[in-house]
Amino acid sequence: MVARLTLSMVAVLVPLGFGVAQAADYSQPLPPPVYVQPPVVEEFSSWYLRGDIGFTNQQVRDLTNVQDVNNSVQNVGLGFDSSALFGLGVGYYVNDWLRLDVTGEYRSKANFHGTQVITSGGTTYTDEYTASKSEWLFLLNGYVDLGTWSGFTPFVGAGVGTSRNTIHSFQDVNTVTNGVAFGDTASKWNFAWALHAGVAYKVTKNVAIEFAYRYVDLGDAESGDLYTYLGGNAVNNPMVFKSLTSHDLKLGVRVNFDAFSGGDYRPVQYYAPPPVYAPPPVYQPAPVYQPPLRSRG
Repeated sequence: MVARLTLSMVAVLVPLGFGVAQAADYSQPLPPPVYVQPPVVEEFSSWYLRGDIGFTNQQVRDLTNVQDVNNSVQNVGLGFDSSALFGLGVGYYVNDWLRLDVTGEYRSKANFHGTQVITSGGTTYTDEYTASKSEWLFLLNGYVDLGTWSGFTPFVGAGVGTSRNTIHSFQDVNTVTNGVAFGDTASKWNFAWALHAGVAYKVTKNVAIEFAYRYVDLGDAESGDLYTYLGGNAVNNPMVFKSLTSHDLKLGVRVNFDAFSGGDYRPVQYYAPPPVYAPPPVYQPAPVYQPPLRSRG
């Protein structure tokens, strides 16, 4: 009886021992990887409005008149005074480094003054000119932003478009002959192009200010037909201003559409963290049924 009881206990303990050994050999699950939240980069919305003020520094290469075709003409000090400019535009951020905008600009009257020394038929005399000039300038511009450091973003760009150049109150005084000629106000449309360089500073998420230099080629302009102080006019001879250019300095403000809507026009993507890893439950072996011991009697 004792031998049979011993064999029964061995039969019960051996599986239990084997299960414990298996449990001891069971490898523990690896801890889940630590999730690192990627940095969120604030971006401008796609569309923006802009406004600019500044002043011009204009030049003219030459003045011509059909009556001087066979004359010798020397320019002496042709030039303009500075004038104010005012512009508005709408733009679009193509990506983080490229943006486009369309601008319209009024360039106020700049006083013109100059002299030409003319030799005609062996006689030399001077023509002294006064006038003023204004423009409407319309450009399609592209800019490349060259990176941002401490909120400052340098940029370069170029633009093409058209300019409506107007010559006002042209007057020609000939001091030798005591002659005076006048030209009425006249306007001319021209192809125009520009080069830009500057730096912008991001004041808030939706507002940036910029200081910029621009070289702009405005094409040509011409006065109205010239007539003498007596009203005479023998031939159609407006004064032509050849190759008008300007070195402009501008202060501008760019405002994203977000500032008006109160929200993000282009939503920022957020990354959801992965689910938390839960280790599988540890298997517990079922209890082994042990029949009650009975004594034989």
